[in-house]
Amino acid sequence: MEADKRGVQRDLSKEWGLMGAKIKDVAALARVSIATVSRALGNGPVSADLKERVEQAAAQLGYRPNLSARRLRSQQSRTVGLLVSDIRNPFFTAVSRSVEDAAYRAGMRVILCNVDEDVKKEAMYLRLMQEERVCGVIFSPTGDTASHFRPDRFEFPVVMIDRAGPPGVTDAVVLDNMLAAQQLVTHLIERGYRRIGGLFGNSSTTGAERAAGYEAALMAQGLPVAARFVSPNVDAAVSAVKAWLAEPDHPDALIASNGLLLQGAVRALMEAGMSIPGDVALAGFDNDAWTGLVGQGLTVIEQPVYDIGTLAMEMLLSRLENPSLAKRKMVLNGVLLTRGSTATKQV
Repeated sequence: MEADKRGVQRDLSKEWGLMGAKIKDVAALARVSIATVSRALGNGPVSADLKERVEQAAAQLGYRPNLSARRLRSQQSRTVGLLVSDIRNPFFTAVSRSVEDAAYRAGMRVILCNVDEDVKKEAMYLRLMQEERVCGVIFSPTGDTASHFRPDRFEFPVVMIDRAGPPGVTDAVVLDNMLAAQQLVTHLIERGYRRIGGLFGNSSTTGAERAAGYEAALMAQGLPVAARFVSPNVDAAVSAVKAWLAEPDHPDALIASNGLLLQGAVRALMEAGMSIPGDVALAGFDNDAWTGLVGQGLTVIEQPVYDIGTLAMEMLLSRLENPSLAKRKMVLNGVLLTRGSTATKQV
């Protein structure tokens, strides 16, 4: 019998989805009102039999009560959830700052969570946002979540940043990633480079979109495509670029799809004793402070990081004021900053 109960709980958890059941689902299973569920789970005035029935329904469905439900019955939540992919990435640090600034101006608080490109951590923090009854969430989803996101599972609006889901699913603020990658490749071609490798993150739609722009620019010129996909962190980039440089026909230029991969590529070239751009030209994304300090500086696409966070917060506030608004996707442009790492190739 105990084994059967455990089996039922597993099946129902799958049926109700990743985020678990809502209070109305517990009420339906227990055949009581939502108010009764609230009283039974909150030590309110209900009979012992009724309390047991509600508690069994909640356990069977895996229901997680809202930690701040009592407080929020009488006042609207003034808290926003912010889930970032990797807080070590200066891009997300800067975006977080702009979201916090905008939230503070609006009299709101921010709960910051670092997901580490991990779908399990992402799901855990989204559950936390439900339990805390935040009024909305701004986050950069993993690739799998972006592709399969279900806004109807949540009681709060969502604005995606850096990565967007399918059209019309949520509000989003993103960079024109394909265009930005095409700009980098075109710049390198104009400087005389023909074997241009691309290093891209393997866990987000951003990496895929930048890879698509990279490939399109090369194919338009009849040049070979050499894209490699790795975990979007420094160590993975170091390993990948070192292995690449050991090949006899390694690229004469590289682009990296985020600041961490760019940093790893610099380390790999330095440790291999290669010069930039003498042996390999290098360009990438994100105008982090250190990029201007490497040699004569690294050529990068500067993203409007502060605008991304500010606009995301503005979109969330307007969504809270008018939930019936059509879903919006704001696509921003980056700026190509040309520096010494992509000097004209010497023949």
